[in-house]
Amino acid sequence: MSPGPWFDSHCHLHLCEDNAPAAELLDRARAAGVVGLLTVGIDAASSRRALELAREFHLVASAGVHPNSAIQWDDAASSEVAGLLEDDLVVAVGETGLDYYRDSCPPAIQRAAFADHIGLAQSTGKALVIHTRESVDAALDVLAGTGAPPRLVFHCWSGTADQLRRALDLGAYVSFAGNVSFKSADDLRAAARLVPPDRLLVETDSPFLAPVPHRGRSNEPAYVADVGRAVAAATNASEERVAKVTAANARSLFGSV
Repeated sequence: MSPGPWFDSHCHLHLCEDNAPAAELLDRARAAGVVGLLTVGIDAASSRRALELAREFHLVASAGVHPNSAIQWDDAASSEVAGLLEDDLVVAVGETGLDYYRDSCPPAIQRAAFADHIGLAQSTGKALVIHTRESVDAALDVLAGTGAPPRLVFHCWSGTADQLRRALDLGAYVSFAGNVSFKSADDLRAAARLVPPDRLLVETDSPFLAPVPHRGRSNEPAYVADVGRAVAAATNASEERVAKVTAANARSLFGSV
């Protein structure tokens, strides 16, 4: 196991708690060389929990409403997320974005919620965490229309080389999750080679997308080392180099964490 320092730039610790206590998960993560993580909210309640976990375990959190739940984005949710963003431990807005793979929320409602989250990132100066599934061009178009905030990341990258260039032109960081280690993911490994080292991040998106050799199990922050190992192999870099660069990038994106 690489000693790190690894930074898991996107996990859902509140969902991982369904499988093990947060303290146990974080003990395993630290043993794997994880020195920090962003625990990500997907609605108002989980955003509150993310902040609670950040306070208890010296982590950082994000607050927002996932595009699959954008129907919940109303004045009350907006006000609550804005209130959470006043806390210094809430360093990011999201996860937000667009998801055209599922039909749980109409695209027009997703786009409106996404635009509001972009506005929160612009007004607070905090990072914007973007989800895209079969929607990269549409998300890029929204960002082009609203103006991209100074700091943003496309988490769990899934786009083409042309889409990647558009994202990088906006100043975005690009994060790779456990699927970069899958045997069929040559396209993701090729994308990782195109990302400048100072824009590269790694994540687990736990409890989803467990990397090889844990595929089929519930994912957890400790496994970000395996994601980093796959990115290192794809980019012909050492694991130590990928760990140090991606951890430094996370600190640059999210602030002093």
